[in-house]
Amino acid sequence: MSTEEVINVSKEDGYSDRQVVTVHPNLLALASAYTPGSEAEKALVRKIDRRIVPCIWILYTMSYLDRANIGNAKTGGLQADFNLTSTQYSVVLLVFFISYVLFEIPSNLLLTRIRPSLYLSGLCVIWGGVAAAMAATSNWQQLAGVRFALGVIEAGFAPGVAFYLSSWYKRYELASRFSIYYTATAVSGAFSGLLAGVITQHLNGERGLQGWQWLFLIEGVASSFVGLWTWFIMPDYPSTTKWLSEEEQILAAQRLAHDGLANTVGAQGHMGHYEAIKAVFSDWRVYLFIFIFMLVTGSQTIQYFVPTLVGALGWTSWDGQYHTIPVYACAFVFILGFAFTSDQFENKPLFISMAAGLGTICFIATVASTNHTVQYVFLVFGFGSVYAIAPLTLTWVANIICFPAEKRAVAIALVNALGNSASIYGVFLWPATDAPRYIPGFTATTVWVFTMCVLAQIMAYLFKKYPLVAPNPEEVVAQELEKQRRLATSNI
Repeated sequence: MSTEEVINVSKEDGYSDRQVVTVHPNLLALASAYTPGSEAEKALVRKIDRRIVPCIWILYTMSYLDRANIGNAKTGGLQADFNLTSTQYSVVLLVFFISYVLFEIPSNLLLTRIRPSLYLSGLCVIWGGVAAAMAATSNWQQLAGVRFALGVIEAGFAPGVAFYLSSWYKRYELASRFSIYYTATAVSGAFSGLLAGVITQHLNGERGLQGWQWLFLIEGVASSFVGLWTWFIMPDYPSTTKWLSEEEQILAAQRLAHDGLANTVGAQGHMGHYEAIKAVFSDWRVYLFIFIFMLVTGSQTIQYFVPTLVGALGWTSWDGQYHTIPVYACAFVFILGFAFTSDQFENKPLFISMAAGLGTICFIATVASTNHTVQYVFLVFGFGSVYAIAPLTLTWVANIICFPAEKRAVAIALVNALGNSASIYGVFLWPATDAPRYIPGFTATTVWVFTMCVLAQIMAYLFKKYPLVAPNPEEVVAQELEKQRRLATSNI
């Protein structure tokens, strides 16, 4: 057969059905001669970026709006309408994290079997409806129940995106892309403050609804709309994406194989759920990641009290909502700055320690000072430092525990799930009785951030001394090519 002829290859697409694609023999030779950093690869990455990054960014923006707007709703009239105590508010926050933790691993296991474009977008459609339903609650018990349901639906999204990105990008491309995605937390936080300020100032009482009810309705319905939109334009995996040419599909798969991640579909086929879970629980590296991510998420519970903390510094009502915007703007800058720099230097633990060290200094200064302006400035920078650590840590998991795909998916989900369990007790760190300085909450956050600073370097040393044995990239490429050739031969 000449190199100009076309071979029909029935290739596993990673789901229950099969699809037929055509592969030229000279393309297989091209894949085996893969050269990192080529112009073709750079063009491919730009093409992938243009389609994937906007989709996951807008989805996560809506996710964060719907989970974090509870803080804005509280100061926007919810607390007064429900006679909400500090303990009741903490319980409302708590139940979200309980369901969130319980359902993360099952959700990520499903993602390895279901099309990401349908699964991730579908979650957004559903959680938008659940979030909008919070407007119909009339007491804190009902609100807590709806928040529990919201946690069930949102549980699979964040770890699902981390796994999804690791199926498209190389190890030191992940942090920069994940950071762009993660800036949605900062943008949505700032936008939520702006939106909450406008709503509570202008829509309160309209059509018989309170301002906080309008907040839940508007942001929930918007999420469902966004999910329906991304459903149609979001790609799945490199080998199943129609807007990639045959050359680009093979190049996308083989560059991941050379990087040590291997193709999502993989030459070796799928690992069973039990085997993947067993492999994760028997790897000591996972437990270190769980511990450091618990410190990260425990520190991040401050996000639900930003309007409250700002109010304690003297800015209340709609003015207080607007003063939350600089806090999230700083987080936006820090997330991008630390993540892009860590990819450039290919050193995530170093920049985790740098961000954590800066956060430690800022939180100490926040507690030590009694000047409200000084406290506010250091709160802004301390908050930004904490937010910069989260994407670095979660993408570090995919860098270290990178194969096979099912183990990577379970590891990311487990780290994110158990890590978020810190939020279960973290929400009780900021009771109203500690106002206006909230010393216990700031003290605990400072200790956690400092521990992250030290622990990241200990982990880096251990991972270097005891590396996870990776498959030989050339063998992975050869196996994938052999699989394609074998399937091609059986269909000639």
